[in-house]
Amino acid sequence: MPRTGTTVNLAVALTALVLIVPVELPDKTFVATLVLATRYRPALVWVGTGLAFLVQTVVAVTAGGLLARLPHRPVTLVAALLFVVGGVLLLRSAGQAEEHERESEATFTAKLREGQTGWHAVGASFVVLFLAEWGDLSQLLTAGLVVRTKDPVSVFVGAIVGLLLVSALGCALGRALMKKVRLSTVQRVGGGICLLLAVLTGLQAAGLDLPV
Repeated sequence: MPRTGTTVNLAVALTALVLIVPVELPDKTFVATLVLATRYRPALVWVGTGLAFLVQTVVAVTAGGLLARLPHRPVTLVAALLFVVGGVLLLRSAGQAEEHERESEATFTAKLREGQTGWHAVGASFVVLFLAEWGDLSQLLTAGLVVRTKDPVSVFVGAIVGLLLVSALGCALGRALMKKVRLSTVQRVGGGICLLLAVLTGLQAAGLDLPV
């Protein structure tokens, strides 16, 4: 089984990062960050969104850690099912990724007020991202990864680095990145990673000892 404790298992952290980035890029939270960065100073948006991601990741990792204390096989099977559902949802909706992005952008644009500065901009960014991320697929998958690896520290490190990276991309390169990257392709990659983790988690539930 993967190691636990306060040390960071780089393989587990990298797994979390590789899972989170393609799940978040086509997500509404990335779109929200992009829109926020057009309204307020990008650096302030990054601080606010980063704090929201930090809180949400702590919640997801804590939930996963509590679930991991339950009987191993049924909980691991639930985690595998969670990865299956996440993968299927991402793959099924990949064809409409660009359309969903436009709808989300219009929604967030209508809700945000311009002219916020300083801590007001940070606070507004925090609230928008916190609400958008609550119960989000990336949060559920983070909890599932904790159940699978039983390594909340490493999952937390990988997940928060991935989320902060996505937030930074949204603040600094958002519009240009959206023109260069097909969200449908990114979403299909995320779906494939979820299904791969579902298979590995299912094998783990069956008693196979995996390295990560």
